[in-house]
Amino acid sequence: MKTKFNGILTLLLAFTVHFAFAQKTVSGTVSDETGPLPGVSVLIKGTTTGTETDFDGKYTMTANEGDILQFSYIGMETARKTVGTSNTYDVVMAVDAANVLDEVIVTGFGRKVEPKTATYAVQRIGGDDLNKAKETNVANALAGKIAGVQVTASSGSVGASSRIVLRGVTSLTGNNQPLLVVDGVPVNNSNIGTASNGGGTDAPTGLSDISPDDIESISVLKGPAASALYGVRASNGVIVVKTKSGKKRGDKLGISVNSSITFESPLLLPDFQNSYGQGASNDFFEWIDGQNGSGGVDESWGPPLDVGLEFVQWNSYTVDGAPLPWVSQPDNIKDFFDTGHTINNNFSFNGASDENDITYRLSLGHMDQKGMVPFTEFGRITTSLNTSKVFGEKLTAQVGVNYTNSYSDNMPVVGYDNENPVQQMYWSGRNVDFNALRDWRNLPLAAVGTAAEGTPINWNTVF
Repeated sequence: MKTKFNGILTLLLAFTVHFAFAQKTVSGTVSDETGPLPGVSVLIKGTTTGTETDFDGKYTMTANEGDILQFSYIGMETARKTVGTSNTYDVVMAVDAANVLDEVIVTGFGRKVEPKTATYAVQRIGGDDLNKAKETNVANALAGKIAGVQVTASSGSVGASSRIVLRGVTSLTGNNQPLLVVDGVPVNNSNIGTASNGGGTDAPTGLSDISPDDIESISVLKGPAASALYGVRASNGVIVVKTKSGKKRGDKLGISVNSSITFESPLLLPDFQNSYGQGASNDFFEWIDGQNGSGGVDESWGPPLDVGLEFVQWNSYTVDGAPLPWVSQPDNIKDFFDTGHTINNNFSFNGASDENDITYRLSLGHMDQKGMVPFTEFGRITTSLNTSKVFGEKLTAQVGVNYTNSYSDNMPVVGYDNENPVQQMYWSGRNVDFNALRDWRNLPLAAVGTAAEGTPINWNTVF
């Protein structure tokens, strides 16, 4: 038994000695024609064992004789060294000319050129930059990212439009907005809303119908020289949008899921005085039905607030018509607004068939926005399909389909109009508690004979 144990121990020792002689530490320096290369990946081929070169391009690792060291670096051809009797393996890497990435821009009719070769001013922004801080309207995402582009949002409400001007206004009466081109097709980017300084509703422009998740890049062509590609409509410049297409992944299907939620609240509010309440006289207030007497006045030139006065007010119905304390509501404008939120979801499927030289991408998106103004909302459903087939070295057919359905049950009225809630809010008495008005469904109806007859009672029923 002892003899057998000694034999096994001798065999294990022999294996250990052989392993110790076969495995060793190798090192070296990796460089290119300009000098040492830091961050080069050094792997033993066929394994996950490896290291990276340091700041001076040096590496040290353990390997066995016969192992193949594989050196890889972005923009360089992969180099290989077989471990032999030497402990040092220096490598000089060569530039991979076949796969050098140069920035290109998409101009007229899908033509790609380098920015430095364009005969007009042009800048490009990638789709990833548009999604870092996602906007419901893609036009707003261009602000501050491209020189010479002025983006003016009409408001912060749901479905608000945005105006884009390149290099300033060129016409006092005509259209100053650039031409919008999506995948080579001119798209109407005008505002179809009815908004004006006297009222109406705002509506988003054509660029906002495109989901940021479907955009690969946006190129902005500035100045009249760009009109040579698209004609007189491009005299104010061109915004060229290229949507995403399928990527070759062998026969594997790529699936991408992108979800985000943002919250909105007013950044700045006007300063209001809180010394005087509703009415036209500083020593008298009389609320009758909201249309007659002091209650029909919407200015706050009335009696002083917070000095112990009491008057019959619009909400005196809660105390059987008795007077209520005449106090200020300094946060009533702030209390009017809700915390808005926007939820974005996008699902995309892309891939390719190497056998048939076909690439494809299908994208489904949904955006749901609840506004800061109560009971306002806006939604958008987008579908994008892009497929292409290569028929030869000089012929490729591509088909793209984009469908957008924007909808809203209630968009706020804008401009100086009594139906604009913000206008009513700014004119309201400084003694009005907007939190009490939020429960409007359970408020009594305005008095018969007033302009607001049949609607919930309010601090003023003139309109």
